[in-house]
Amino acid sequence: MGNKDTRSRYKVLIVDDSEMNRSILADILGDEYDIIEAENGEEAIAVLQKRVAEISLVLLDIVMPKMDGFEVLVMMNKFQWIDEVPAIMISAESAPAAIERAFDLGVVDYISRPFDAAIVHRRVVNTILLYAKQKKLIGMVTDQIYEKEKQSRLMIDILSQIVEFRNGESGMHVLHIHLITEILLKQLFQKTGKYHLTPEDITLISMASALHDIGKIAIPGEILNKPGKLTREEYKTMKTHAAVGASMLEELPFHQNEPLVQRAYEICRWHHERYDGRGYPDGLKGDEIPISAQIVALADVYDALVSERVYKRAFSHEVAVEMILDGECGVFNPLLLECLQECADKIEDSLETATFGSTASEQREIRKITEEMMRRDELAASERTLRLLEHERTKYRFYASMSQEVQFEYALDPPMITLSEWGAAHMGTKEIIMNPLNDESFMSLLGDGVVRQFSENLHEAKPKNSVFRFQGELKVRGEFRWHQIICQAMWSSEEPPKLLGAIGKVVDIHDEHMRMIHLEQTATHDGLTGLFNHASSEFIIRERLRLNPQGKFALFMLDLDYFKSANDEHGHIFGDHVLQYVASKLRESVREEDVAGRVGGDEFLVFITYTSDLPSVADRIYHSLLGYYEHFRISISMGIAVSDGEGLDYETLLHRADQALYSVKRAGRGQYHFYDPSMEEMFDEERQKETETDE
Repeated sequence: MGNKDTRSRYKVLIVDDSEMNRSILADILGDEYDIIEAENGEEAIAVLQKRVAEISLVLLDIVMPKMDGFEVLVMMNKFQWIDEVPAIMISAESAPAAIERAFDLGVVDYISRPFDAAIVHRRVVNTILLYAKQKKLIGMVTDQIYEKEKQSRLMIDILSQIVEFRNGESGMHVLHIHLITEILLKQLFQKTGKYHLTPEDITLISMASALHDIGKIAIPGEILNKPGKLTREEYKTMKTHAAVGASMLEELPFHQNEPLVQRAYEICRWHHERYDGRGYPDGLKGDEIPISAQIVALADVYDALVSERVYKRAFSHEVAVEMILDGECGVFNPLLLECLQECADKIEDSLETATFGSTASEQREIRKITEEMMRRDELAASERTLRLLEHERTKYRFYASMSQEVQFEYALDPPMITLSEWGAAHMGTKEIIMNPLNDESFMSLLGDGVVRQFSENLHEAKPKNSVFRFQGELKVRGEFRWHQIICQAMWSSEEPPKLLGAIGKVVDIHDEHMRMIHLEQTATHDGLTGLFNHASSEFIIRERLRLNPQGKFALFMLDLDYFKSANDEHGHIFGDHVLQYVASKLRESVREEDVAGRVGGDEFLVFITYTSDLPSVADRIYHSLLGYYEHFRISISMGIAVSDGEGLDYETLLHRADQALYSVKRAGRGQYHFYDPSMEEMFDEERQKETETDE
């Protein structure tokens, strides 16, 4: 023990409200074990909630504030942690009633204070070693049970599918019968105790159902796969498969008394009997027919109806159920017909997702058997399973922190809210809140109506409609803000399902609104510079001109001179940085209500409302853009058009600003011009020369 690799040292959780007691125990054990401390029961439950797979032993005091040692043990039993983590009670309480209660709640040892350090050390070592060996052995047994069950199912599946292959049908029929039989049996089990079914019976009958048509091995292939209607003699031969299959099982030289073989015999021989006595081979009536055969008969008829055969098309699920209920496929036990109606949707869903191999229901059954054995102290969870669970918890915590969402889980019994680590820090509360309705600190974070809305939605939820959402105020960083709460109700796997609680997340509506604003901005703003894009600029300018046709407006068109050399000589990334630099200078030179936009490439525009001295404004804007970005000289050509109460439209204003810019370029760049009418003649002359040159 002393030489154990520190990377895999056992962890001991010490729970005591006395720091001195915790310190003494830590000194005794700290050289060999990693110590985790909790100063009350609530802290202990919080630690176990997150790290139960890591902890090898709990040392527990009785008398503590908030939650005492007995209450911790009750919670450990509630969540079945006591089966995985041994607990030793160390207390000054020596009354026989207290000691007896501690053992009744599952502690493995009881040490009275004052204690001897050597005794504490030896009992801790013995307990941890015992449980470690037990877990190792249990992991091996669990794996062996699972492998044995898997191999048994595999052999039955292979044999059954050989029959189906010879029958010219998909082996899915075998799986379908297994699933439908299991669903109907569970529904019947919940509905009545008339047939004295047990969970073990359900497992056996479901598995044995795969052998229902084994007698077809003896039927000639030309009859089995005949596409048309069978003759009287052929049908008579076909009907023998029920008795033949039963005889094959009855004549087995071994395992005659095995429950699986006995159930398979019942099913093989009597799954074609009918409740009114008109079936075969023995003409049994009513409950003379074993319930196993009755249920497989119903499952067989349903799957035959919804499956395509060489002699028929497939019917829909709804039509198949209706035909059976209307008596078109023979007479069945009224109780089973009720079960079919009640679980019809579940049957349809199960068949849609059915696959070969170990089915989900079979895996659940293995887990159920294992858990039952654990409760009898014959088995505990394998270490491999615990490692996988802890891996999933680690992933959950990581994703929750990365998403920066307040995620939570709410349990009804016992009432408890567990928040993600990030969520608890964000809201300024604990990660685990026991009895949240009685926790004043937590309740102070919830606005009016949040608890009521949550409770109403939760209890109105249904297993098939379990997601709900609502809005409410929550206090975050000292202020109430509106949030959307999105939840999914959680249900047990038993029939009928029991409401367990809910999982959910909380979305800050303000933050979501800001995110939507950002998304909108990506559609209205230029991605490189952050200025308005061309379309948005045009829309705003048109609206302002339309709403105030007599206003005083100026439109500036700007080009970066020699910008091509920035890209050619220094690369496009450098060129992008130049554009971003000019955009930032442009943004700084105008007012918030002015429009600054990127038209495209190295071309920008500015649209302003002015009152007086426009030339000074234009000069200030122009010179604010000049200078250097690193070693590249910024030179600007700018044309300006003015609408001084003239009611000019956007096209006219843009045309004039463009002509003014053109005149600057003709004059050698690096300056700005206001538009004047003479530019029209100059522009027309230039255009005429270009036309003559082209001709």
